[in-house]
Amino acid sequence: MTAYARGLLHEPPVKPERPQFSSGPTVKFPGWSLDKVKTASLGRSHRSADAKGRLKYAIDLSRELLGVPDDYLVGIMPGSDTGAIEAAMWTMLDPARPATVAAWESFGNVWIQDAVKQLKLPNLQILSADYGQIPDLTTIPQRNDVVFTWNGTTSGARIPNTDWLEKGREGVVLNDATSAIFAQEMDWPKLDATTYSWQKVMGGEAQHGMLILSPKAVERIESYDPAWPLPKLFRLKKGDKLNRAIFEGATINTPSLLATEDYIAALEWAKSIGGRKALIERADANARIVLDWIESTPWLRNMVSDPALRTNTGVCMVFQGDWYDNLPEDEKAAVPKKIVKLLEERNVGYDFNGYRDAPPSLRIWCGGTLEQEDIKRLLPWIEWAYATVKGAA
Repeated sequence: MTAYARGLLHEPPVKPERPQFSSGPTVKFPGWSLDKVKTASLGRSHRSADAKGRLKYAIDLSRELLGVPDDYLVGIMPGSDTGAIEAAMWTMLDPARPATVAAWESFGNVWIQDAVKQLKLPNLQILSADYGQIPDLTTIPQRNDVVFTWNGTTSGARIPNTDWLEKGREGVVLNDATSAIFAQEMDWPKLDATTYSWQKVMGGEAQHGMLILSPKAVERIESYDPAWPLPKLFRLKKGDKLNRAIFEGATINTPSLLATEDYIAALEWAKSIGGRKALIERADANARIVLDWIESTPWLRNMVSDPALRTNTGVCMVFQGDWYDNLPEDEKAAVPKKIVKLLEERNVGYDFNGYRDAPPSLRIWCGGTLEQEDIKRLLPWIEWAYATVKGAA
């Protein structure tokens, strides 16, 4: 137990150099600055050859770094990860077919509401679990279409494997991978539509999503015409065929070329340090620092009880112990907010409170754009802040 955990209320001697610990948008890659973002495409039409070339370059770099199979399509979508996953759901989920939506945190529960209230799928299996747990995915029939979130952005629980998905299964698999991809390996042969946003693991700017389609997904889109109205932002077909121009840099609506160049800069940085393997190693090492600290801190526990399900990106922790357990519920909810406020006021750490719908908690982002030293410097400050909040109670 450190001095801070024993309640000695002196501030730690050093602060993180970069105090951004948000789970999205996440911190920029080390060494980022505006002069690393190329600007030649700015002020140009996104339909111009040069601008389309930059959009296609972003697509190609994404494919290369992620190891996407050659026969899969990669495209840029509006509306961040939300727009990408909902476009996939609206254009691929056929009410005539059985479907499963599995959720164990806030965003997965939104996809459940989409399936129930918006698409009104009649033959729907809902699998849900509390924060920190994952439902029994082996109960999903292989003929069902499936929507799931690879990594629980707001709970810190991720799937341990894809053994519950059989190769050659009948249903299509829609994978919201936004807080996992670039930090965890994707099992591409078992995935039909995979989505993510630039603002998560790569520290890019918001509002742009990515949609990765397997040949099976393309076949579903081309063979199925939804009965419900499709907003323009969800329209992936041109006539009876997939609009493949979307996957060559011709976006559905106007993208931000500044955000595109920022994403390209992050991808080029990732490639320069060793690509996907290096990003995963960095996230694993960062998360290990936090996971070990939680285990050694008596007034904290990981929100995810099973170590096999613990993420290496947004690590979530809840409070425990006699002092905290005896607080009224409203005072329990205030503890993490007070800790974050104390550290934000001192420019030590920003935006590491738990998600608003999650249990009262802290959530520290550990993706590959974080530096180990900054995480190591943050943790004693959290101990100091906890002791300060407890001492003032």
